[in-house]
Amino acid sequence: MSDQRDFDEFLTKFKSHYGLVREELHKVVIGQDEVIEQLLAAVFTGGHCLLVGVPGLAKTLLVSTLARVLDVNFKRIQFTPDLMPSDITGTNVLDEDEHGRREFRFVHGPVFTNVLLADEINRTPPKTQAALLQAMQEKEVSAGQKTYDLPDPFFVIATQNPIEQEGTYPLPEAQLDRFMFNVKVDYPSLDEEERILAATTGGVREEVRKVLSAKSIVYLQKQIAQIEATPRTIQYVARLVRATRPGDDRSPGFVKDLVDWGAGPRAGQYLIQGGKAIAAMDGRPSVTLDDIRRVAVPVLRHRLSTNFQAQAEGVDSVNVVERLVAEVPEPEIAKYE
Repeated sequence: MSDQRDFDEFLTKFKSHYGLVREELHKVVIGQDEVIEQLLAAVFTGGHCLLVGVPGLAKTLLVSTLARVLDVNFKRIQFTPDLMPSDITGTNVLDEDEHGRREFRFVHGPVFTNVLLADEINRTPPKTQAALLQAMQEKEVSAGQKTYDLPDPFFVIATQNPIEQEGTYPLPEAQLDRFMFNVKVDYPSLDEEERILAATTGGVREEVRKVLSAKSIVYLQKQIAQIEATPRTIQYVARLVRATRPGDDRSPGFVKDLVDWGAGPRAGQYLIQGGKAIAAMDGRPSVTLDDIRRVAVPVLRHRLSTNFQAQAEGVDSVNVVERLVAEVPEPEIAKYE
């Protein structure tokens, strides 16, 4: 009972801190409520985010402001066609001491930080994009004979322009799968745009307070992992993920017709983690199926590929996911006699 009371108290405090973080972010970023919610859900569960939106929608500003509010180390890499893998991870340099002895010394790259903003990640070739693969999965970097651990916590938040094709390199599917959420950053509403114009053309810069530290974020991640996902929730997640695969016997007919390949097991892991973050933000100790449905689109939209028939019918991966969320049945509740 004491442990339960302590956990309930933690959830109450966490909900309050979550509200403070949102409040500070909204001092600088107007609107984008869903984007902020999904970004924080990834942060509180140790996931990475891909922000996709046209230029000028405050993607970079949101990430840099988040790093200031969370009081963590922040580095920004502007991805360009001539960027090399060592420009991200670091490189070995030859040093000579006063006695003439020479030895290699590893110089850390910008990936050694808490929050790494990979700006316009699709502007650099695949060999440089791949420099982040080990960092995103194992949270470490190998150079020469040694492997170096990255700071904890560590997040990659990448941005991408969906309308620009000239001089860009689409992210490989293996790297897309490393991102917990694919977050669509959309245009603001009329009221929000008027407020943006008023706030950004007056010459006054809003200052934000530091709400959380790196140490407290690691603690929050461990506590949120303890939120309960019932067997029924796990069954629903497994059904939803397997329904995206055209080769599965139970997948709907429209998936077999419109999808080339579906999501892997990592999608199910991220659905449950995202659901736990949403539950914690609402101050609840367990995940509901509505929490899973709330994160289904950002988790699944980049993990399935639609075919030519879908393109001809004007159907994209988001349409498929939304239809699956509406049609995949909930597991029946076991009845006790």
